[in-house]
Amino acid sequence: MKNKVLVKLIVPELDVTFDVFVPVNEILWKIKKLMIKSISDITGIMLDLNSEYVLLNKNNCNVYSNNDVLINTDIRNGTELVLISKV
Repeated sequence: MKNKVLVKLIVPELDVTFDVFVPVNEILWKIKKLMIKSISDITGIMLDLNSEYVLLNKNNCNVYSNNDVLINTDIRNGTELVLISKV
């Protein structure tokens, strides 16, 4: 699948980890919104969509901008991403 990458998503707020396919041609704010909705559906714990979440690379501590397109970042197959709330 050349149009998606498989990443490990870590959500410390809920103490859960997911393996997620994400589209490479999508803007990161849309990907984060989709991740938050999916996590809420899977766990049954509602995460606040209005809160600001930060997506960062676990290995190099790179914080990604909301307007970055995934393919223009260093996110590739096997990247470990951490989703944390800015509160």
